[in-house]
Amino acid sequence: MIRLPGVLLATTLLAIAPLAHAQQPEPTAQALISIESKDPAPVKASDINIKVNNKKSDLTSLVNVPAAQVAVAILIDDSLRAAIGTQIGDIRKFIQSLPAGTAVLVGYMQDGDVAVAKNFTLEHDDAANAVRIPLGQRGLNASPYFCISEFAKRWRAAPGQAHIMLAITDGVDPYNGSVSPMNQDSPYVQTAVRDAQRAGIPVYSIYYTDAGIRGGAASFSGQSYLAQLAEGTGGQAFYQGTGNLVSMAPFLADFQRAINQTYIATFPAPTGKDLVRFKADTKLRKTKVHAPEDVAPAALGDPTP
Repeated sequence: MIRLPGVLLATTLLAIAPLAHAQQPEPTAQALISIESKDPAPVKASDINIKVNNKKSDLTSLVNVPAAQVAVAILIDDSLRAAIGTQIGDIRKFIQSLPAGTAVLVGYMQDGDVAVAKNFTLEHDDAANAVRIPLGQRGLNASPYFCISEFAKRWRAAPGQAHIMLAITDGVDPYNGSVSPMNQDSPYVQTAVRDAQRAGIPVYSIYYTDAGIRGGAASFSGQSYLAQLAEGTGGQAFYQGTGNLVSMAPFLADFQRAINQTYIATFPAPTGKDLVRFKADTKLRKTKVHAPEDVAPAALGDPTP
């Protein structure tokens, strides 16, 4: 008789336990996506169609990232030709025009890593003053993709923040051998894509030739790799023809618009995987969604499982 209440209590707990387990929230993942649209109307979660691991799903939320939650890393290839000196003013003006509260870093790609000229700061004039003419030494970067990988592995966003990278480089990967159109599957480019995906970083780029490998095939190869990097991470690759730009200002303005229209998309996702396949699009008129092809199941800023 004395044990009866305990038995009843245990039975009650066993009955409740499955219910409590059923009410646990479904695992979710997050991705940074940018909306390219000529229509200024706000975009809602219901406007975005997604697939996760090739299965249709729905966003649970879509939040435009405010300027104060954005950090931009500008990585300049230190092997670029000295002629880029004519573009330094445009880069500085872009940095100075960033919204108040947006953090910015200026670094130079050297020897497979990034030499930081100015660490993340809200003082945009200080960051602009850190921009200099690249050294212009052939092969100084080793490979821009080594640099991007190493930087991405060390750069983790806090939840609710957007980390966005802009690489100014020719995109040529000298470690992958020939720049022939028949040789455009670089393992180093793919590693850079994966490292950026795991860190939740969209990588944007502006093409500019360097002091080393040049010419039509090199331009094709570098631009092809930069496009692969952008498509894989949800960024954009900016270039015009195979030559250098007269002015970077228009592409920097496009980059700023992309930052302004960056959203954190949250959606149900399976756990236990390094990356899950992700696709996002919309039926909104004159609107394009830029999204990473693969996403880490953990929330932005969390360590990869």
